Amino acid sequence: MSRTIIQTNSAPAAIGTYSQAVKVGNTVYLSGQIGLHPQSMELMDGIEAQVHRVFQNLQAVCEAAGGSLADLVKINIFLTDLGHFSLVNTIMAEYFAQPYPARAAVGVASLPRNALVEADAVMVLAS
Repeated sequence: MSRTIIQTNSAPAAIGTYSQAVKVGNTVYLSGQIGLHPQSMELMDGIEAQVHRVFQNLQAVCEAAGGSLADLVKINIFLTDLGHFSLVNTIMAEYFAQPYPARAAVGVASLPRNALVEADAVMVLAS
C-alpha cells in the first residue's frame, strides 16, 4: 500500500501524533479539524467562528491534496452542544452545494483545546 502524507501551512499543524491527511489511491482521509487559526494556533472565539474555521481548515487540507470540499464524500461533525446543530447546518450550506456529502453529527462531552466543534472527512479524487 502506497500512501502520501498531506500537509499544508494553510491549516493548523497537527497537535498530536497524526497527519493532517493521508492519501491512499484516490481516497484522502482528513484528520479532525477544530476551530484553530492556522497561523496563531489560537482557538476562534465562539461557536459560529469555530464552525467557519473548521470548514476553512478542511478546505485548505482538501486543496493541499488536490481536491476541494466538493470532493468530500463523508463528514463527521462532533459538537459539545447539539443545540448548535441548526447553526452548523446553516454554515455548512455556505461551503457545500448539492449533492451534499454523507454526514454524521455526534454530541460529545469534550474536544481538544476545549473546542466547541470538530469535523473530519473522507475525500475521493477523480482518477
